[in-house]
Amino acid sequence: MRQLIIFSILAISFNTSAQSVQLLQKEIDSTIWKPFQKAFETLDGEALNATYAEDVLRVTPEGIDTENSFKVKNLERFVQNKKEGISITLDFWFDSRRTNETTSYEVGFYRIGFKNSKNETTFSYGQFHIVLEKLDGQWKITQDWDTNIIKGKSIGEADFSIKRPLRF
Repeated sequence: MRQLIIFSILAISFNTSAQSVQLLQKEIDSTIWKPFQKAFETLDGEALNATYAEDVLRVTPEGIDTENSFKVKNLERFVQNKKEGISITLDFWFDSRRTNETTSYEVGFYRIGFKNSKNETTFSYGQFHIVLEKLDGQWKITQDWDTNIIKGKSIGEADFSIKRPLRF
């Protein structure tokens, strides 16, 4: 009987913890991922940059950025996209999410669609690893790593289509 009580307490504790994590991830979805996706699709560099912390470690195939130069590039790229009549769609899904009260480590795959003025669309695919931290009560991206190659092979539609993209 004692084992049943201990097991019941552990099960309740685990369930409460899982519910807490789900609530935190919903908060992250609404305060980071929904605005992030919208900023990409409306070509709003300021809104995109607002999802990031003041100091960010950004790693891409081009190198490591510890000076936040990617934020300036975000603004310039979206201005250029608008001038060229390019619209963007951003789709992504999570492969893994590990979250506690102050930190979340999120891994997933993305697809960015670029539609030009002739209505032709090209796609870019990749994998991301993101660290979010709750800073002064707000979730912010503090580390952002992405790549378009895994195990020496380019990431493509077959890799992305494993799961359904998220919409917020």
